[in-house]
Amino acid sequence: MSPVPSQASTHPWLQALDNYRDWRLLYIFLLGCSSGFPFVLIGSNLSGWLTDTGISRSQVGLLGAVFVVYAINFLWAPLVDRVRLPIVCRLLGHRRGWIFTLQGLMLLATVGLAQTNPVDNLQLLAVFALVIASCAATHDIAIDAYRIEIIGKDSRRVPAASAMSIIGWWTGYSLPGYLAFANAESVGWAGVYSWMAVIVGLLMLFTLIVREPKTDRQALLNAAELRYAGMLNARDNDNPWSRAMVWLSVTIVEPFADFFRRNGWQLAAAILLFVFLFKIGEAFLGRMSIVFYREVGFSNEQIANYSKLVGWGLTIIFTLVGSTINIRYGIVRGLFIGGVAMAASNLMFAWIALVGPKEWLFLATIVVDNFCAAFSTVAFVSLLTWLTGRAFSGAQYALLASLGNLGRTSMSSGSGYLVDALGGNWAFFFVLTALMVIPGLVLLVFIGRKMTQGDSNR
Repeated sequence: MSPVPSQASTHPWLQALDNYRDWRLLYIFLLGCSSGFPFVLIGSNLSGWLTDTGISRSQVGLLGAVFVVYAINFLWAPLVDRVRLPIVCRLLGHRRGWIFTLQGLMLLATVGLAQTNPVDNLQLLAVFALVIASCAATHDIAIDAYRIEIIGKDSRRVPAASAMSIIGWWTGYSLPGYLAFANAESVGWAGVYSWMAVIVGLLMLFTLIVREPKTDRQALLNAAELRYAGMLNARDNDNPWSRAMVWLSVTIVEPFADFFRRNGWQLAAAILLFVFLFKIGEAFLGRMSIVFYREVGFSNEQIANYSKLVGWGLTIIFTLVGSTINIRYGIVRGLFIGGVAMAASNLMFAWIALVGPKEWLFLATIVVDNFCAAFSTVAFVSLLTWLTGRAFSGAQYALLASLGNLGRTSMSSGSGYLVDALGGNWAFFFVLTALMVIPGLVLLVFIGRKMTQGDSNR
């Protein structure tokens, strides 16, 4: 199925909206659903289950450390770019073959979670959660690379592709999350996870529906191999050791060397530090949000209705709005505005902590939080996509995304301990999360100036 041709529009806003007339965005949406769903399995669902069974806040927060694999998946991302899985990659293509295989492994682990009682065997539950996190983090490498490769050199559609990926992510996260919390009290959490296994099967069907991207990646890799063969004096050499050194150099070294070479060391280092710091405050809030909702007095049904169902609808709307604004005014400016708004929205949670479980305030907070998060996230994903080279899309995007995940997961896993250290003062906790965005904004100003100096098109 080829992209739908677009007609040029004279109005800037119509031109921005015209970028959504493309069938490739449907494929990106479907795989985005697959990317978001594991966060239900080992994120909000697991937090709700453990909280309802009496597991302590510290243990709930600590179990979130399984998400650290998202922060280190760049270590094996080059293998996802280069290794073709036997049979499945030949049948489905390189990217879809990896995605489908890892979804199958997640299906088995989800069935294992459904059979595990957290009170009796918390360690086994943690093992299944780690398996899901590892598979999900790896299949995200292939999904992100798929998005970058299927859009190709059509750079004006990068914000639209990022938006559809985010909408898909939130659909895969919010709708199953809504169903889980809405039915947790009637069917029990073990029953919820049995239904979650069915959803994994549906996601595997999605993977069979989408089309494998056509790229010139192999030609670029072949050129890189010739270059490294010359550097290592291994050209026209039948020595298996020399061939192995060339393959390893192109697979492991070149993706990261290419990133620093294209951006320069100073700008590249600033970008990496910014990616690490930008969403730490949001991660602290997100990791403790379900625990906070339950402690402040909201029911599972209220969480399902407002945080999951309403939040999903708002995210779709605000992501489309945010991507259109970013197309119109630029990614860096959109990131700065989104970062300030994201920090300010955290103060809404502090307000709830002070006044208690008011439904109208809960709804207002969800509206503000989803707008700010969607606006900043679409710009963030667009920036990472824009910075990624086409020959090593999986490895380079994973490097950038994993650094962001490292900041979010490694530090936010101690969020429960921070709340405990504050004596359960949720209002002060949310004020601190708002202040965490400041270092990232300072770096963003520097990055924007460097990009302007280095490339007038940016």
